[in-house]
Amino acid sequence: MRRGTLPVLFVLVAILSGAGAAAGQEAAAVMAPLAPQSLLLDAARAGGRIVAVGERGHILLSSDSGGSWRQVAAPTQATLTAVHFLDDRLGWAVGHDAVILRSGDGGEGWERVHSDPETGTPLFDVHFTDADQGFAIGAYGLFLETADGGRSWKARAIGGSDAHLHHVARSPDGRLYIVGEWGRLLRSDDGGAHWTELVSPYEGSLFGSFVLGAGQELLLYGLRGHAFRSEDGGRSWHGVATGTDVMLTDACRLADGRIIVSGLGGVLLSSADGGRTFTVHAQPDRRGISAVVAAPDGGVVLVGEFGVRKLPPGALAETSR
Repeated sequence: MRRGTLPVLFVLVAILSGAGAAAGQEAAAVMAPLAPQSLLLDAARAGGRIVAVGERGHILLSSDSGGSWRQVAAPTQATLTAVHFLDDRLGWAVGHDAVILRSGDGGEGWERVHSDPETGTPLFDVHFTDADQGFAIGAYGLFLETADGGRSWKARAIGGSDAHLHHVARSPDGRLYIVGEWGRLLRSDDGGAHWTELVSPYEGSLFGSFVLGAGQELLLYGLRGHAFRSEDGGRSWHGVATGTDVMLTDACRLADGRIIVSGLGGVLLSSADGGRTFTVHAQPDRRGISAVVAAPDGGVVLVGEFGVRKLPPGALAETSR
């Protein structure tokens, strides 16, 4: 293992074990001049803006495709693990102590709409299908749902396992997918009302899924560079050679149609054929990347143990190996 991957891997392990909840999470985040260089765990587009979240309740905004960043106030000091925007205004962030934050103005202002510091259970992802219906998932099978835009939440059991739930994805036809620990793979065909456990192609942890097209094409990725592709909504799978053995963490689609997958060790993968084959790109400092976002200008924004980094359009082709 390269030395540069150790800090972010430690944080990911702490999150996945349910340990390390931030003390004093009910307090407001401290405004820190070096927040753009702090540990960041996720980022999302809010229209033309990019919103990034991470340790100590840090929330950062960029309105110039990741060229510059500014921190905004947040009503928590808990580590924030994921952020999701339904459109250019309405978004949510989740993290340790089951904290859920809501923004109605593109990330400028945030309110805390849920938290559970007594149990300390972390949430790992949040997704809304419309302005009212949403889901937040986390450690030990925690599944929270809302029908009022995230103002109130209730827990519900899905499936018969307490494996950690890591990521939610939605296809254009409305199907929802959840992946998690021990290769757990769930699908809902009715907007999340019912969930079916699918046969997984992998017994190790899966950290994300990415819908490849308008139909039933899906990419899974997780530990040790493992990736799998399905063309029938997850009923059957085949392995995809990634050329790496690092943990794969996130994926996005660029404006030119290429699929980008991020990983620890500074690894980025790119695919120009819908996730069938990948080219490995290595960042020189080998520092762990936790999320990747397509910037409005055609570049790529990375977040991870280094904070936030912008790759200009064409940079991946120039660093291909």
